Amino acid sequence: MSGKPRLTYCNGRGRMETIRWLLAAAGVEFEEVFLETREQYEKLIKDGVLMFQQVPLVEIDGMKMVQTRAILSYIAGKYNLYGKDLKERALIDMYVEGITDLMQMILMFPFSPPEAKEKNLHSIEERATNRYFPVFEKVLKQHGQDFLVGNKFSWADVQLIEAILTVEEKVPAVLSGFPQLQAFKIRMSNMPTIKKFLQPGSPRKPPADESYVETVLKIFKK
Repeated sequence: MSGKPRLTYCNGRGRMETIRWLLAAAGVEFEEVFLETREQYEKLIKDGVLMFQQVPLVEIDGMKMVQTRAILSYIAGKYNLYGKDLKERALIDMYVEGITDLMQMILMFPFSPPEAKEKNLHSIEERATNRYFPVFEKVLKQHGQDFLVGNKFSWADVQLIEAILTVEEKVPAVLSGFPQLQAFKIRMSNMPTIKKFLQPGSPRKPPADESYVETVLKIFKK
């Protein structure tokens, strides 16, 4: 082992992408193992590596961690991206949970049947512009600070910039009514660790295509 965190997942975004984002934003290099066959996945289960028979799997600090939320919480705490006290942590948790709800819709979008894609895309746009992004626009406007919580870069900021860029891939004008988020996007995208992650050749994965969907179904669908 090199000492770097080791990530095991399919070669695509899925539930691992937010983990990649958080590690990258913290300036942490990591290694990846890509699942390509059902047999690889079943071997992990047989070997007792996956506590709940699910990936993502992250090997870090001598632990084999599963469950996305637990992994993200650990990384955020380890790299000082989780607030200075319980109140800040609670705020970060609330913001993260809200963003996760939006990202879940995007996560499932590639698996939508063709006849449902237009409707589901409209739902993503509607939820982003009417339910989720207004919350963060208001927060940033009210406190006038660069970051969401405690005027310090945190896990919540990482999740929000990921969500903004991901929604923009599907709805390019989604930020047109959100000047605070437009400025936030520019600030976050220019932070050195995030800027590096956004460059070609980084571990950031492209949007899911048909090949990725086929691989995921082949591995995980019985």
